[in-house]
Amino acid sequence: MDVPLACVGVAFLLVYAPRIVVARGQAKLGYDNRNPRDQQAKLEGMPRRAQAAHQNGFETFAPFAAAVLACELRGADATWTTRLAIVFVVARALYIAAYLGDKASLRSTIWTIGFGAVGVLFWLAIDR
Repeated sequence: MDVPLACVGVAFLLVYAPRIVVARGQAKLGYDNRNPRDQQAKLEGMPRRAQAAHQNGFETFAPFAAAVLACELRGADATWTTRLAIVFVVARALYIAAYLGDKASLRSTIWTIGFGAVGVLFWLAIDR
């Protein structure tokens, strides 16, 4: 199994994991299928934070996937590529939990760890 590519798949799923909380929040308001984004903007508390975590997932997924693919294509060190891909996925899962739990400082620290992992993945691909 190619663990870094599997991590890309898991990271993709993590983009959508917070949507469960968002959908529950929208359901409590009476889901508005005509204007779901307007309704999402009215969410408060955990559902609103879940929507923000979902949006941040899109922002971080593309650079992570690109970094992993660059490492794969360039033949970067497989051990480090695997370790860093796992660090990113674990960081994303913890980031979502911290966001939902309203732990802002912890969330920012975890985001920085994930961002750093992506940066090092790119460096591994470039420095090959």
